[in-house]
Amino acid sequence: MRSKLFVPGARPELFDKAWRSAADAISFDLEDAVATNRKAEARQWVAEALARAPGSKGKTVIVRVNPVDSPLFEPDLDAIVGPGLDVVNLPKIETEEDVDRACASLDRLERERGLERRIGLLVNIETPRSLRKAAEIAASSKRIVGLQLGFGDLFEPLGVERSLATLTPIWLAVRLAAAEAGVPAYDGAFVGVADLDGFCAEAEAARAVGLAGKSCIHPTQIAIANAVFFPSGVEIEKAQRIVSAADEMLSRGVGAFTVDGALADGPFISRAREILKLAQSARDDV
Repeated sequence: MRSKLFVPGARPELFDKAWRSAADAISFDLEDAVATNRKAEARQWVAEALARAPGSKGKTVIVRVNPVDSPLFEPDLDAIVGPGLDVVNLPKIETEEDVDRACASLDRLERERGLERRIGLLVNIETPRSLRKAAEIAASSKRIVGLQLGFGDLFEPLGVERSLATLTPIWLAVRLAAAEAGVPAYDGAFVGVADLDGFCAEAEAARAVGLAGKSCIHPTQIAIANAVFFPSGVEIEKAQRIVSAADEMLSRGVGAFTVDGALADGPFISRAREILKLAQSARDDV
């Protein structure tokens, strides 16, 4: 998911535009983007959209529900669990027990509704406690398909200024925590809708730290995210040279060699293969 477009659940007039967008994933939001007095109607609108979702242009379909400890959580799940839903985005998660509770509810609903595939979980890391426990949270369930950063909830209450100096150590910490569980980590939203240069700079910095994609809160951000989180032509060409050399050298029993004057061995070969896989996967989705 190079790009994940947030769509407020209470704005059904935006749903069709989201389906037609170039975003890899659509994330209907029932949490922060919906006022308390509109939660029920937003839930119904999103449920109706999901009923039409299967086969919708290959996009990953996500719903950000209300927190697990909220009285809104169970009604949210009850409305959205079905064949049109791929992933539930869990906000404000702080412990493995929070994930366990969500999994138990999904287990029950999937069983009752006869779903043939399991719905994934995208878990938000957006509190100091969740940041400290990110690795344990990421490994707490096989349903988890990634960790999602939320800097608004993490920084704003603490008065932390958003800058590359403050973002970078958190990006890296969450990326490594996700890697321990074998799942990707995704960057959060950039709130400066009109500042596309700022969005691009932040996305490029996040990619350099190994994040796999970025949330978008406006369609104008989608093309930037898709481009930034796609391997460049230079990267693809170098990966092809490394893989070609590796195929030859490994067949001769040579595990370390040079490509373009730089060492290439196990981790570099694996990364090159991953770059080619990502490039091919993105092309196949077009």
